[in-house]
This record gives sequence, structure tokens and C-alpha cells, in this order.
Amino acid sequence: MPNTFFRFRRFVVHQDHCAMKVGTDSVLIGAWARGGNRILDVGTGTGVVAMMMSQRFPDAMVDAVDIDADACAQAEANVAESPFASHVRVWHMPVQQFAEQPAMQCAFQSVVSNPPFFENALRAPERARNMARHTDALPFGQLFASVRIVMAKEGEFSVIIPFDYRQRLETEASLCGFFLSRVCAVRTTPTKQPKRYMLAFRLSPPEKVEQEEGLLETSPGVRSPWYQSLTRDFYL
Repeated sequence: MPNTFFRFRRFVVHQDHCAMKVGTDSVLIGAWARGGNRILDVGTGTGVVAMMMSQRFPDAMVDAVDIDADACAQAEANVAESPFASHVRVWHMPVQQFAEQPAMQCAFQSVVSNPPFFENALRAPERARNMARHTDALPFGQLFASVRIVMAKEGEFSVIIPFDYRQRLETEASLCGFFLSRVCAVRTTPTKQPKRYMLAFRLSPPEKVEQEEGLLETSPGVRSPWYQSLTRDFYL
């Protein structure tokens, strides 16, 4: 049985009512994404990424949106118990609807997402877990179209995706007018190929795409110096 909570240095994430638990993907993108005065977390789940961004950028206002009612209730409770309650707002609605609000358009210097990515894959029995994992409610094209509406001209959109979904994501990004600006390939161990990519997109082409590679573990159970440095302000 999964733990009902995950304790970080400055906050606790309860997750007993949320389909997707705190995992390495959310911690990676929450620690890697760039910030701004206003930050949007798409598909917030437990609220962990929103709170990580609020910790890293204490002067920012963070909005967190999710389609699942239970996830939003859990995120709201987690935020209320955290030091960031006055800086994080949770919205229960699809990001497509969120983007229709005039006050949200062109408002965010940073958009962050650990998005659903499975397409035509074997489904879990729980409806909420399916929504969190599969692209039915938020296809990549709609994700980028919504982000294009809410993101400021100079903003950056950061996502984490399995290695074999990178090309599909970049194609949809290009169709919506985004340009790849940063890439981080993440290996689990030194001998394995990258398992995840963290990608950042902008609305204007960069002079040069920033490239880096990260390693999670030097040996089983031993965090690498790169991962320790990236997450030192969060893990106990």
C-alpha cells in the first residue's frame, strides 16, 4: 500500500485521495523548471509541483489547475497546510477552460506540467488514474494550444515526458508555434539510456538550445551528485 503522505523539507504532501502519487517525475520538473512572477502548474494532482515552484520562487503567484475534483481537494488541503498558502491557488477545471478566462491570457512567465502521456495503452481500472495518465482529456495538441493562450510572450513552458514520447511532443509544440529552448535527458543509472526528457519551449527561437544530461543514481539507492544538487532544498 502506498504511503498516504510524502514529507519534504518545508512541506508535507498528503496523497491518499489522489490517483497519482508523488514520484520522481514531479520532483524533477518541480526542481528544474524556470519561474517568473506568475507560474501555472497544469495537472497539479497533489499540488507538489505548485508548492515546489512556490518554494523556489517565493515572490511568485502560482496557479494550479486539475480536472479531477478529488485531486483538487487534496491539493487545496496540502497548500493550506504549507507555508505557501497565500501564494498558491488551485482551480478545478480543464486547462482548456482555464485558458478562456481573459485574466489568465498572456499572464504567465512560467508554465509547468507533468502531463498525461499514454496513448492507446492498457488502462488502469480506476477512472481517476486513467485521467491522470492518459491523454484523452488533454491531448498534446490541446495542451500546447492552451499554454499558447495563457503564456506571456517571453515565457517558458517546461514538461517532463518519457523518452519515447519526445518526438510526438515536439511535433505538437511546433504545430502550435513553440520552439525548443532547453533539453535535459535523464538516466536512471549510468549504463541505461535516458528514461525521461525534461523539455522547455518558448514562443521565439533561441540562439542555441541548451542541452544537459542528468543521472538519478550512481548505484542502486545512491543518489547522484547531479540529483542531490537539483533536489537538495526539498528532500530530507
